[in-house]
Amino acid sequence: MTLSTPLLAAASLLAGLMGPALAGATPVPQQDAPTAPSVGTEIVEHVVAGGTAELRRVLDYWTPRRMAAALPISLLETVTGEGGLLGGLLGRHPDAGRGIGSGLGSGLGPVVPRHQAAAKPEMNTVGSRWMTGGLVARTTGRVFMTVAGADFVCSASTIKSANRDVVLTAGHCVKDGAGEWAANWTFVPGYGADGARPYGHYVARRMFVAGPWSRSGDDNYDVGMVALATSGGRHVADAVGTQQIAFNAPRGGQAFGFGYPADPPYDGSHLVYCAGRLKDDPYGQTRDQGLGCDMTAGSSGGPWMTKFDPATGRGTITSLSSFKYSDDGRTMYGPYFGDAAKALLASAERA
Repeated sequence: MTLSTPLLAAASLLAGLMGPALAGATPVPQQDAPTAPSVGTEIVEHVVAGGTAELRRVLDYWTPRRMAAALPISLLETVTGEGGLLGGLLGRHPDAGRGIGSGLGSGLGPVVPRHQAAAKPEMNTVGSRWMTGGLVARTTGRVFMTVAGADFVCSASTIKSANRDVVLTAGHCVKDGAGEWAANWTFVPGYGADGARPYGHYVARRMFVAGPWSRSGDDNYDVGMVALATSGGRHVADAVGTQQIAFNAPRGGQAFGFGYPADPPYDGSHLVYCAGRLKDDPYGQTRDQGLGCDMTAGSSGGPWMTKFDPATGRGTITSLSSFKYSDDGRTMYGPYFGDAAKALLASAERA
């Protein structure tokens, strides 16, 4: 997955993880604010234009109707333009490096999510609705943002941080690789059907990605962290709680991945999860690990947790949903959290 890959002409081959929402918004020009290297890696920071008026503008923009609206797949290329944000979200081709791929859902036929009613979650599933509640149902949420004049959705999670304001998501949900930063960036924890916002919504004030992501969209560094403004005077961590995050953790093992997939057969209105054993990238193109998962566009940035307790919804985040290979729509890949991700948190929690 790379954000610089040209957009496929056939919209039916869409396989990116960032789902489209509503077109028509205009990004607000903003300035980058690079930070000094930390923990052995370069961190690039973006300071979002602040002030009460700007905060209110963003909050007012994201009405329930706009959040729920979905851009038809056939209009994606028209809205984003060739080489736009969605270009690299079409799946990495295993035999052609960063070539064009069809990614999620290609050749798989219809995939029907199992909206299970059982109280006890499964330890192996490629996509089921999360029915158990717990902490994860509050800390995971949807992200809404504007890039290149169009609106998109991703997923994200609150994480433990000194300032109680940090959320974790994919790098491509924050910055278009070497391209522009997202505008109108808003996090809605515990997003529900019909646009429900039970814990409010939180606007970005500072964004952080690693240098390799900012320069070239390097998939190994597809991680973003965002420091949020308070909502109603409350920090997001105080409103919904946080998940632990770990760096340089052992590879492999059991993991649970969460997100809000918005492309069919999902509609973005429910929290969905995948569960299974992690495996290394079979093509050796990244240090990422794979998780059996059929989640679609909109799930980008959703947290992957190890040491996850289904009864409490609490775990330790060690990766997130990033990309799929074009010949395997049933496996999601997520970046390994090493020193670069650790440096991102060190910068974001001081913001």
